[in-house]
Amino acid sequence: MFNTWLRENKAAMWLLTVVRVYLGYEWMSHGLEKLTGGFDAGGFISGAIAKTGGDHPAVQGWWGSFLEAFALPNVGLFNVLIPLGEFLVGVGLLLGTLTTLAALMAMVMNFSFLFSGTVSTNAIYLLFEIFLVVAGANAGRIGFDRWVLPFLRGLFSRNKDTFPADPARKTA
Repeated sequence: MFNTWLRENKAAMWLLTVVRVYLGYEWMSHGLEKLTGGFDAGGFISGAIAKTGGDHPAVQGWWGSFLEAFALPNVGLFNVLIPLGEFLVGVGLLLGTLTTLAALMAMVMNFSFLFSGTVSTNAIYLLFEIFLVVAGANAGRIGFDRWVLPFLRGLFSRNKDTFPADPARKTA
C-alpha cells in the first residue's frame, strides 16, 4: 500500500520532489566543490584501509582488500569518478532527469562511503534515495522525466515492428 502511494499519489509526488531537489543540491554542490577545489581520494582510501584492523574494525576486510588492491593503485581514476559522479547525480536529481538512475547511483556512492567507515550524512541520504528509487517515475514527474521517460520509451519501442512476429503471440 505504501509502495502504491509513493508511486502514484500526487501528494507523494510533491514530497518526493522536495526530497529530490534537496538531495540534488547536496550532491551537486559537493561534486562541484571537489571538481573546482581539487580532490584527492588517496587519504580517504588509506584511512579506510587503516580502519580494517583492531579488535572492532569499522571497515570489513573484504572491502579493505578491494580498496587496497584496486582503489588505492587507481586513485587517479577515483579522483575523477567521485567528483564527476557526485556532480552528475546532483544534476540528475535536481532537474528530475533519469531520477531513478541518479538515485540508484547515489545509493552506490553512499554505500561505498558507508563501507569505508564514514557515516556522516550518508545514512540519511541513503534512506531518502531508497524512497526515490521505490517511487520510480513519480519522483521525477515534476521535472524533466515528465518528457524524457516517454521519449525514451518511444525510442526503444519504435523498432518493435522490425522484428519478426512471435508465432505464439495472438493478434486481434
